[in-house]
Parts: sequence; C-alpha cells; structure tokens
Amino acid sequence: MSKYLPSNDGSQCDLQHAVRRRTASTRRSIAGGLALAVLLAVLLCAAAGELLSRAANRTVGAAPLALGAKDVSLDLPGGGTVAGWFVQGTPGKGAILLLHGLRADRRQMLARAQLFKDLGYSVLLIDLPAHGESSGDRVTFGWREAHGVNATLAYLRAAVPGERIGVVGVSLGAAALVLASPSPPPAAVVLESMYPTITQAAENRLVMRLGGVGAGLAPLLLWQLPLRAGVSAEQLRPITLLAGLGAPVLVASGTADRHTTVAETREIFQAAAAPRELWLVDGAAHGDLQAHDPAAYAARVASFIERHVRAGG
Repeated sequence: MSKYLPSNDGSQCDLQHAVRRRTASTRRSIAGGLALAVLLAVLLCAAAGELLSRAANRTVGAAPLALGAKDVSLDLPGGGTVAGWFVQGTPGKGAILLLHGLRADRRQMLARAQLFKDLGYSVLLIDLPAHGESSGDRVTFGWREAHGVNATLAYLRAAVPGERIGVVGVSLGAAALVLASPSPPPAAVVLESMYPTITQAAENRLVMRLGGVGAGLAPLLLWQLPLRAGVSAEQLRPITLLAGLGAPVLVASGTADRHTTVAETREIFQAAAAPRELWLVDGAAHGDLQAHDPAAYAARVASFIERHVRAGG
C-alpha cells in the first residue's frame, strides 16, 4: 500500500540543493567582499605612504623683519642643501637650534625663535631635508633628516664658536635630532611631541582616522618604508637611542595629543638618561605646545634652557 503514497524524496533533494547553492553563493559573496576590502586597504595604505613620504618642498620667502635674521644655505655631505635663517645673538649668551615637525617648515618655529632671540640667544631655524626650501625628494621620518641636523649643528658651532648650544625639536624634528646622535652632544635638548617608534606613530595615526581596525593596517603602511624612503621601521626607533644622547633632556607633550599619547611620552621620559624632565601640557594637542600657552611655554622651556645652556648645567 505504501507504494501508492506520495514521496517527498524529490522535494527534499531540491531543498537541499537550493540550500547548498545559497550557502555557496553566500560564501562567494563574503570572500569577494573580503577580497575587495583587502584591496581597498592596500590601495589606501599605498596612497597614504605616497602622501606622507612625498617631499614637502615649498617657497618660504624672507624672514620677518622683526626677527632680524639672515638667509643661510648649508651643504650636506653627499650633496644637497639645507636652507635656514640665522639670528646673531649676544656673545656669551648661547645658541639655539630649532627643528620643525613633519611636512612643515622653519616658519612653524617663528614664535620660539622670537622668544629665544629676545632672551639674547643666537638662533638658527632650518627647513629639514625634503621640507621647505631644503633639497630632498622624500621625507624619511627622521633618517636622512638626521644628516641635516648634524650638518646644521656643525654650521652653528662654526658661526658662534665657544657658545653652548641647545636644541628644540618638534615631532619629526625631535626624532631627527635623537636619530642624529650628535657628537659632541648639545648642552640641552627639548623634545616636543616625539614619536617613540615609527610603528607606534603609524598605528596611532591610522587608529585616529579608521578606528580600532586601523592598528591592523599599520604593517601595510610600514612595509613601504624601504621602497619609498630607503629606511626600515627598525631604524626609526628614537626611543632606543635616548639613553646615549648625552644631554639633559626635557620631554614635553600635550595631554590631548593622539599622535604621541601620554603613555608613550612617559615611556620616552623613562628611556632618557638623567638629568631629565617631563612636562605634560594640559589640553594641548600634537605639536602646538608653544601656541597652546605661550606664557607657560616660555617659563618652562626657557627656564630649562637657561639652566643647562646659559648657566652650564
């Protein structure tokens, strides 16, 4: 009798085939979506790598009349030049080298230059290599910029012989100074908003723009370093060189800085050898410490420089 009953075998097979087809289609869609996401991430990081490492050359022009500076052009070993402004100070008062941040130029340091000029220091502001009016075809995040720092310090020692020299570096400028490992060392160093390692710098910037997923994209950005800048991420770790800098250090950063966090700033401070000082500027963001509170900046930084450059420690 059962042979006359309707069978569901065919419909069940059709259903199973349909489920399999839908599952396979879903998997293909997911795989395609993932592949597209990976491709977009690679293209995004490639574009970011090109933008960040591209030279930031521009016309800077003449120094403000109030600064009373003269134009200087310094030759680099192996070719190229560094452009800058030099202010002659009062003999015996000391000299200050000012180093700007990433993709900026010497004009970023004008307020600091005026501060130190008014205090009697000789002052030298430069455009780091591949920035402003200095030569260079790629930004190297401190590596080749370090050669510019050493050449500039040599010029400054010749321009004001016998003067003790202090250096104030912001972000890239701070990293370039530490990577330069200058010899002889400066009499005092102020490191503002410096990255501890290029890996942490890349992760922070990607997280700022893309959220938590950004940190996972850092390797896609960093693998381009040897191709674009001729330097590896392992070579861009200024925190590892701090202990051997041989100079008193003031480590400064803003509490609202997301490029170099407070925790990273404390790590940098701990890595520096004594004498060392830490200044966390409440509410300040990346690289704006002087603009954020000019009076506090003058009091804290000028006092540090006074003790170690002018008073000899």
